[in-house]
Amino acid sequence: MDFLMAKAGNPMMQFLPLMVIMFAVMYFLIIRPQKQKEKKRQEMISNVRKQDKIVTAGGVHGVVVSVKENEVIVRVDDAKDVKIKVDKSALTSVSVARDEKEEG
Repeated sequence: MDFLMAKAGNPMMQFLPLMVIMFAVMYFLIIRPQKQKEKKRQEMISNVRKQDKIVTAGGVHGVVVSVKENEVIVRVDDAKDVKIKVDKSALTSVSVARDEKEEG
């Protein structure tokens, strides 16, 4: 019976490979894609220019009138010339103006 106990070893050593595999799977399925997505979002926010069409997290659609360090001024209604100030962190999508697409 003593030979059976010697083979069992430390139970934590049996779970260590499983824990390493679980961490690797979580890294490649959750952590890494989230970091790549955040990197693309930060790049999008830093490249906001005048005349870009944007959508905010609150669902406001508009055209960028001016860009400051942490905020943008957005024109939401051409007819009444309504402008709002929005934090850059609230931007969810940016569409480059057509004129810039054709030039570049």
